[in-house]
Amino acid sequence: MKIKSTKFKDLKIIFSQVHKDQRGSFREVFKKRFFKNKSFVFTCVSISKKNVLRGMHLQTQNSQGKYLTVLKGEILDVCVDLRKNSKTFGKYFKINISDSNGVSVYIPPGFAHGFLGLKNENIISYHCTNYRSKSHEIGIIWNDNDIKVKWPIKKPILSKKDKKNISFKDYIKKYA
Repeated sequence: MKIKSTKFKDLKIIFSQVHKDQRGSFREVFKKRFFKNKSFVFTCVSISKKNVLRGMHLQTQNSQGKYLTVLKGEILDVCVDLRKNSKTFGKYFKINISDSNGVSVYIPPGFAHGFLGLKNENIISYHCTNYRSKSHEIGIIWNDNDIKVKWPIKKPILSKKDKKNISFKDYIKKYA
């Protein structure tokens, strides 16, 4: 496994080798030694169909770090830096992650996170550094006019909840 830093402080891309043969494939996904100062307290799995867009989610209190990998399929993963004093505040990072490219990503606390399913079935595993608090969970609208994420879709499939996400400007007024 190799770790690459990004221009976003503490946001890391993890590359692991995918070993394939006639039986299938094998890949190391996580090694604690690369994250000695991180404590992951729970893991969840998300299954999404093609063109489903989840996000951009965040916790307004007790923010979560997330180690994310795709177990099946492919996603366009996007995170927005919402750390007030960060040089990259309000900027986004995106990367394609799939079951075959050997990429995982560590998203530090203080980011909004979302993804778009690119294959018919997409299974994503998250290891989180903090528990989810439903009462502190919000979202920023996927097509926000100020953040301007370049998504490869005009009409994604959204949950009722994600259709009601707030703008980046409203986030700044209320939380930043």
